[in-house]
Amino acid sequence: MVMPSMKKFRCYLCVALLMLFAPVLQGQSRDAVDTALVSKFRKEGLKNSKVMEILSMLTDVNGPRLTNSPGYKNAANYAKSALESWGVGNVHFDSFGPFGRGWFIKKFSLQVMAPVYFSVIGYPKAWSPGVKGTHKTEAIYLDVKSEEDLEKYKGKLKGKIVLFDFPIMPKPAFKPDATRLTDSTLLKMANAAASSRSGGSRRRFAAGAPEMLTYKKWRLCESEGALAVLEGSRGSYGTFYASAATVPTDPTASGARIGAQAANAPEILPQIVVAAEHYNRLVRQLQQGLTVKLELAMETEFTKAEDGFNVIGEIPGTDKKEEVVMFGAHLDSWHSGTGTTDNAVGVAICMEAMRLLKVAGVQPSRTIRIGLWGGEEQGLLGSTAYVKKHLGERVADSVKLTMEGEKFSVYFNTDNGGGRWRGVYLQGNENVRPVFREWLKPFEKDGTSTLSLSNTGSTDHIPFDNVGLPGFQFITDPIEYFARSWHSSMDMYERAVEADLKQNAVMLATFAIGAANREGLMPRK
Repeated sequence: MVMPSMKKFRCYLCVALLMLFAPVLQGQSRDAVDTALVSKFRKEGLKNSKVMEILSMLTDVNGPRLTNSPGYKNAANYAKSALESWGVGNVHFDSFGPFGRGWFIKKFSLQVMAPVYFSVIGYPKAWSPGVKGTHKTEAIYLDVKSEEDLEKYKGKLKGKIVLFDFPIMPKPAFKPDATRLTDSTLLKMANAAASSRSGGSRRRFAAGAPEMLTYKKWRLCESEGALAVLEGSRGSYGTFYASAATVPTDPTASGARIGAQAANAPEILPQIVVAAEHYNRLVRQLQQGLTVKLELAMETEFTKAEDGFNVIGEIPGTDKKEEVVMFGAHLDSWHSGTGTTDNAVGVAICMEAMRLLKVAGVQPSRTIRIGLWGGEEQGLLGSTAYVKKHLGERVADSVKLTMEGEKFSVYFNTDNGGGRWRGVYLQGNENVRPVFREWLKPFEKDGTSTLSLSNTGSTDHIPFDNVGLPGFQFITDPIEYFARSWHSSMDMYERAVEADLKQNAVMLATFAIGAANREGLMPRK
């Protein structure tokens, strides 16, 4: 055997090494970030951003956005018009099926007239009926700890405003309200193992003695003819949290519970949530034997029951237009604030990302689609119905995808507040780690580099994940999200962090175009 020359041997070796590492190099280049395009996104998104303008329209002008309310419909019409004006195609309202009645407040005031005047901080619960005219009446505290205690209130509640709950004492604020994720927290997230479940369901808990006693308290108030019910709220410094009105239901009864928005919901009492400090003051006055007189004006209006709907739009793809990359956020909110951090910021980021993609003149290989969801606060209704209608569904332990679902690539969700994105929850999908690592490179210097195998639940990526499609939520600095803003009366425009929203929109546009132009669909679990 004749040995090759050293020069030829080196050539053979180089060729062999290139062949060995070709798949790795090819994979790296396939998902490499288009830095010139990211620069375009940054220039437009940081210098000429519309994200705060969009946010103000969603909150100051069209908020709050309770599902099927006039505010929701106005916000949806605004979003549709804005997307169309930027050149986004096929913008339409997509029904997610029967939802129920719309509802809004026309007038509300609650004042203490005696023993000393003050204006009560509070708000009606969603889908609560109102009262006709202005009523001046006494307050009564329903101090019930057992069924036997119910007897002493019979014959005493008619026409009265009932304080239904025990006082809730706010705790001193020893921790800062506004926080960013620390390096140590991000490290723990990066090292976390995958969870065993997606964590997306909103659970009903088994009935017990406390639930039954609460049900009987409601029945007492109704049967005795109370005028309205006040409930104390968690929160501090006058901030309160108002959600849906309670439809008293026997906790031992079988079958689905009827929501207050349902067309067939029974008549219920007017219900008002009151800030803890004011609620507690009223209780203390009553416990001291004082007569507390209130003046209530509460005018609400229901609209007809109809289907709920999402807002959908897209930038059509070129050679792979049947395959879809999608991102979205829930458009609906609760009603005592303007729903800024939950979740107008998410909608504004998504809309701004679509604008950045259009301004940059991208022609994606795959279609890039935006989804603005309704009914998220009532149980992920809009996104769940969209997935079932268009992509597939899970039956027991098996998943059946539609043809559209088979060609679906990835969904990115934006929720969890108005802070800066620090990375991505991988939802247990280790296969996407190298892809996301490439796409995060332009943002590492901004503190955004964490990839966590752990799951996060209870928002609109879960329906996608539940049918085996890649669905992801971004790791977000909490800022004031859980402390002051989430679902609260003070979830207002001021809670958003402008610089963070601009950065997030640039990052979302980068991820969207990366997924749209990569060679294959995003890896699935």
